[in-house]
Amino acid sequence: MNSDTPGKENGAETFSAARREKEVQGAVNFEHALDSYQPKKNHYNFYFTYKIVHPWWDAVALGMEDAQRQYLKKGITVTYEYMAPNAASAADQTEKLLSAQQGSYDVIGVDVADEAIISPMIDEMVDSGYKVMTFSSSDAAEGCKRIAYVGNTHNYKDGADLTEALCAKLNYEGEVAILVGSKGAPCHEDRAKGAKDTIAKYGNMKLVAIEYDMDSVELAHELALKILREHPSLAGIVCCNMSNPVGAARAVVETGSSAVIVGMDHDQEALHYLDDGVIYCLGVQDCYSIGFETLQTAVKIADGNLPGEMFPEKRDEPTTIIHQKDAAFMLAFLYGDAS
Repeated sequence: MNSDTPGKENGAETFSAARREKEVQGAVNFEHALDSYQPKKNHYNFYFTYKIVHPWWDAVALGMEDAQRQYLKKGITVTYEYMAPNAASAADQTEKLLSAQQGSYDVIGVDVADEAIISPMIDEMVDSGYKVMTFSSSDAAEGCKRIAYVGNTHNYKDGADLTEALCAKLNYEGEVAILVGSKGAPCHEDRAKGAKDTIAKYGNMKLVAIEYDMDSVELAHELALKILREHPSLAGIVCCNMSNPVGAARAVVETGSSAVIVGMDHDQEALHYLDDGVIYCLGVQDCYSIGFETLQTAVKIADGNLPGEMFPEKRDEPTTIIHQKDAAFMLAFLYGDAS
């Protein structure tokens, strides 16, 4: 019986590793096909505005391009504007939406920069007859008249899950800081709230700093350095977007800090920091699927369909938390990076 045990253990380890690899690979799904819906027109024109020019939204665009190619194979041409500022700005998004109203677009899609400012504007647009949807990482405020949303519906949970992992790693004690991202952006604010609520559950954990880096790696780096100077015993940093894990990791390496970092998404530099153990874990969103389903949903909305059997009011895409053991596979899978 004893001689059989190693084989069983090895088999279990192999099965576990294979299952984990499948889970990690499933974090981003590149295999999509258009559903059976038959579009009513042979040409559609859309306008999409999102928070900031950044690799995260480039990944969303890849999914859109895939859907666009598949429609073209069916003889249906889909054109679209995909517009964002170089720095996150609700004022810029307001201007873009005003401009979009002057164009001939079948659907206008919005990744909401600030729900308090943009949601009322969306309501006014819908009341005026525009077909407006939201997409990507940030929906509009609850009760907004937007037709549908495709993206992450569980940002609060993502923030809570990442912070729970951090707390467990720290044995539920120590000082923690949060880098939020863009002020007013629903996804960032919700993740930060999930983080704050989780930290508050544990009496030996203390939230010592909350900073907004506005989706800038450079600003996140500066803010992380500032926090580390002011709190030399800092035990952990929760990062609520794709930029700030990189900025925080640079600061931790630069200062020699032992602060544990958790954060969001699949930035290539962040994955290398994960592989090196500088970052403890990352919550990876399926941007490709978000982009693909956004375009497919926009076609249905353009044809006058409302949420129901054809598409849900909110279409959720998953977040998968990955750790150091997953980093090399993810780097190879997403970037062909075998270094």
